[in-house]
Amino acid sequence: MAVWDDLVGQERVTAQLAAAARDADAIVTAEAELEAAGGAPGEPPEPTASKMTHAWLFTGPPGSGRSTAARAFAAALQCVSPDRALGGAPGCGFCDGCHTALVGTHADVEVVRTDVLSIGVKETRELVRRAQLSPANGRWQVIVLEDSDRLTEGAGNVLLKAVEEPAPRTVWLLCAPSVEDVLPTIRSRCRHLTLRTPPVDAVVDVLVRRDGIAPDLAASAARATQGHIDRARRLATDERARERRATVLKLPLRIDDVGGCLKAAQELVDAAAEDAKQVAEEVDAKETEELRAALGAAAGTGGRLPRGMAGVMKDLQDRQKRRATRTQRDTLDLALTDLTGFYRDVLALQLGSSVAIANTEVQDALRRVAENSTSERTLRRIEAIRACREALDANVAPLLAVEAMTMALRAG
Repeated sequence: MAVWDDLVGQERVTAQLAAAARDADAIVTAEAELEAAGGAPGEPPEPTASKMTHAWLFTGPPGSGRSTAARAFAAALQCVSPDRALGGAPGCGFCDGCHTALVGTHADVEVVRTDVLSIGVKETRELVRRAQLSPANGRWQVIVLEDSDRLTEGAGNVLLKAVEEPAPRTVWLLCAPSVEDVLPTIRSRCRHLTLRTPPVDAVVDVLVRRDGIAPDLAASAARATQGHIDRARRLATDERARERRATVLKLPLRIDDVGGCLKAAQELVDAAAEDAKQVAEEVDAKETEELRAALGAAAGTGGRLPRGMAGVMKDLQDRQKRRATRTQRDTLDLALTDLTGFYRDVLALQLGSSVAIANTEVQDALRRVAENSTSERTLRRIEAIRACREALDANVAPLLAVEAMTMALRAG
C-alpha cells in the first residue's frame, strides 16, 4: 500500500504532497549527481516552480488527519523504492525508508507529540539542534511537530529562527487545528495545507478495510463521531469508551433541577479524573521503574538513588502530573464534544433539517428535548458548552466550569 492510504477523504491534499515529494526527490537526485560528477557539495538550486519547500503547516478540525498527512509526507520524503528512480511516485509504503518512517524508527524523522499541556523552550531548543544535523542516510532531516499549537510563546520564538534560516535538506512539518493557533511570524514562512473533515462513508471504509471492524459497528462509530477517524476507531474498539459516551448523552435528561445539575457535573468531572488515573496506573509505574533502573537503583526494590539523581526523578514526577492534567482535560473535552453533538441533533430536528442525525441510538431523548424547548434555547445551550470549553482552556477549575455549564443548560 502507498503511504497515502491512511489519509482519508483528502484527495486534494494528497495530490499536493505527492507532487512535492516528487520535486523533493528530484532535488536529492540532482545533488547526488552533482557530487558524483565532482561538483561542490551542498544543496543545488531548486527546480523552477518547485512544489517542495522547507516548512509546512497542516491545519484542520480534530480528526481530519493532519498528523497522518504529515507522517505520510515524511515517509514519502524518505522513500528509497527502486520504482521511484524509474519515474514512479515516492511513497511506495513498502521500502525501508517508508516503513521505518511510518513506524517511527527512521533515523531522519523526528515525530514530536506531547502528552502534557504545553511545549516549552527547553524541548524546542533540542528540536532546533536536531534540525541542524545533516540527514543520516543522505536524504531529508524531517521534524514533525504534531502539537505546534501547544508551543509556549518563548518556544515559538525559538522555533521561528530555525524556520527562518533552515539547514539544507531539513523540513519542518507543523500541525495545528487552525492557522490562528500558530504565531503569525511562523505561519507566514510555511506552506499551508488545510484538511477537511472526512466524509462518514470514507471513515467507515477505512475502519472496515484496515481495522477489521464489523460494518454496522463501523458505521455507528463513524456517524457518532462525525468523521473523526481516531475517535471513531476508539469508539468501535473500546467498550469502556462507548459506555462513557452513553453516560454523557443521558446528561440533558438529568438537569431538571439544581441538584441534578450539580450531580451530573460532579459525575462528569469524576469520570475524567478516573480516566486520567487509569492512564497513570498504566504508564507512570513503568516509567518510574525504568528511570530508577537507568539511574542505578535496583529494579523493584525501591532502593536509594545515586547522589544527585533525585532531581531527575522529580522532573519525571512533575511531567506525570502535567500529563494527568492534560488527560483529564482531554477526556472532559471529548465529553463536551459529544454533548455538543447531542444538541446539534436536537437543533436539526427543531429546524426540520435534512442533516443526518449522528446520535441515532438516543433518538427518543433527542425528540423529547426538541419538543420541550425551542431552537433559540438549543443555540444558547450549545453556546454554554463552548463557554465551558473556553473556561477549561483558561485553566478554570474543571468542576466549577462544568457546574456553570450544567446550570446554563438547565436555564436554556
